Amino acid sequence: MKIIFLTILLVSSLFAQTQAEYEQEQKSAFASYKHKQEVGFQQYKKNYLDAIKKYKKDLKYFWNDPKISNKKEWLLYTKDKKTRSDVDFSKETITIQTIASSKKEAKQKLRKALAEVVTVDTKYVQDNDPLEKVLSHIKKPSTLIDKDVSSEPILSTIIFDKKPTKKSVRTYVNKHIVKDKIKARRVKNKNFIIYSVAIKMPNNATIKRSKIYYNEVKKQASRQNLPIELVFAIMHSESSFNPRARSYIPAYGLMQLVPRTAGLDAYQYLYHKRRLVSGRYLYDSKNNIKMGVAYLHILYYRYLRKIKNKKSRIYCTIAAYNTGAGNIAYAFTKTHNMNRAAPIINRLTADEVYARLLLDLKYDEPKQYLKKVSKRMILYKKIYAM
Repeated sequence: MKIIFLTILLVSSLFAQTQAEYEQEQKSAFASYKHKQEVGFQQYKKNYLDAIKKYKKDLKYFWNDPKISNKKEWLLYTKDKKTRSDVDFSKETITIQTIASSKKEAKQKLRKALAEVVTVDTKYVQDNDPLEKVLSHIKKPSTLIDKDVSSEPILSTIIFDKKPTKKSVRTYVNKHIVKDKIKARRVKNKNFIIYSVAIKMPNNATIKRSKIYYNEVKKQASRQNLPIELVFAIMHSESSFNPRARSYIPAYGLMQLVPRTAGLDAYQYLYHKRRLVSGRYLYDSKNNIKMGVAYLHILYYRYLRKIKNKKSRIYCTIAAYNTGAGNIAYAFTKTHNMNRAAPIINRLTADEVYARLLLDLKYDEPKQYLKKVSKRMILYKKIYAM
């Protein structure tokens, strides 16, 4: 019996050792896989940013201010880079500029550019924008989730009362591109003259833009059990409903999602896989709204779940969308521990929580963000009252 017992003990010991070695090998393999993916993504990101830098350098040959799309502005250049349309969604203006040898030539080029920018859709822009064509040739990591952008209107629904025809587009263009509205400016250090015209969008253009996304916002807000006005207020504040929004971080699309942070969390929550998504994936409005609302759900129902007062938690969620949940805790405890912050928050009224955030949030940007989104929630609750 003693021999049998010792044999079993020895076998068990060997098995345990083998199991431990196996687990260690698995951990090492996973760590190696993660490292490989990280290296691949960092190289992709570097190539991506280098391509943008080079593109801006090329633009500088013609433009002293080589602008590309940002959070609130969508820039569309022609292939030769000599004509550009600058749509400022926050100011509700369209500025068309072109380099030409005469006012007559400029008038033709300005008309063509305006006709294009008020009628193109999101798919056309993704497929034809000169910068996007450059970026599309960068090799992507095999695990990066990518997707074609679907076709949705950008300006046509706010410029025209119904689907534009050649006649209605021509009438609109002829109205705004007239000789006495075209301004000319000689570019310093270059033998160029830039001709430009500025056009004001119709009244309430931002609200009209929001209506394009109503069905998807309603669907995702309901799915994640969040107020519809919160989602609209976030979208308005992040991008002014510019579907081509891109920040320097970079963050993409209507709800300005960063693939490495909020994008990663949202994708894992939705699809139970830890994956990075591409900028093109986030330029698709349905993907962007779905993932943006999912991230709001994570903030409200996971990171900030211990805050009992719903209004207090909404205020904290708004600020956290801009600055992260850890910085919410910091405003109340000077630590990033929400478990310590929640009891303090729960002793305060919602108005007191709001005031404390405005006073003690670490940075000014989330303070202003909280003010803007809170005010806009009231506006969108009136517009989309359920």
